[in-house]
Amino acid sequence: MWELVTKSTLDTNSSYKYILMSEYFNETCVVAKQNNQVVGFITAFIPPKKQDAIFIWQVGVDASQRGKGIASKMLHFLLKSKACKDVSFVEATITPSNRASQSLFQKLARDFNTEIRSCEFFTEDVFPGEDHEEELKFIVGPLA
Repeated sequence: MWELVTKSTLDTNSSYKYILMSEYFNETCVVAKQNNQVVGFITAFIPPKKQDAIFIWQVGVDASQRGKGIASKMLHFLLKSKACKDVSFVEATITPSNRASQSLFQKLARDFNTEIRSCEFFTEDVFPGEDHEEELKFIVGPLA
């Protein structure tokens, strides 16, 4: 997962973050492989104080595989999993310039015939430095 992120425009977290997610949140993380190579992943968790939601931290798809619906398939796979049996809402933070992620979650809302809404969440001033856009919170649901 980390190697895929380092080749993308996603925020690069430490390799340790991906190891931790795989260990402690393995029921809510998804990895897509092709020819034994990671071509996509989702890191996610169910917030302790919000058991009816799943927070999608990152969705990554290898550049060679984009446009093939892998991200959408991984989201559907995750939402059908036992870990998500009580999930009614999907949450994510997305920068205003990340049209691909916005489209992914808009498609998810259409697929589940439900609403999608967004609101201010993390403004630019909470991030160190001056090179991070605000993060809007997107909420899809309720899921049927």
